[in-house]
Amino acid sequence: MYEWVKALHVISVIAWMAGMLYLPRLFVYHSVTEKGSAQSETFKIMERRLLKGIINPAMVATWVFGLTMIHLGGVDWSSLWPWFKAAFVIALSGVHGILAGHVKRFARDENVKPQKYFRIINEVPTVLMIGIVIMVIVKPF
Repeated sequence: MYEWVKALHVISVIAWMAGMLYLPRLFVYHSVTEKGSAQSETFKIMERRLLKGIINPAMVATWVFGLTMIHLGGVDWSSLWPWFKAAFVIALSGVHGILAGHVKRFARDENVKPQKYFRIINEVPTVLMIGIVIMVIVKPF
């Protein structure tokens, strides 16, 4: 059973990361469109659907399957690596919340962040993902 849960966890993580990497890229382009324009309205639909249809369900599934693996006893908590991984996952969940807030602000035409901000925030999920993968595969601590 553990291997099935792990497979579902990895599938969920892939879907979550795909959305987390794409959504800020949409914000980069949305931030330079004129409020109320057809293009802006299209971005709103894309952002909402991506968040509600992919990113949110994938994050929930990632957490459920990850916690299930912990419950099934597949993690050695005497090492430091799972603690670092957990910290990175919590941070990624926080970034998820920040991005969800931006979706809401764009939907209300209240974005005040410049394109450069979204170009920078676009890199944060990647950095966290790298940390998570290194903790799980290399287990440096």
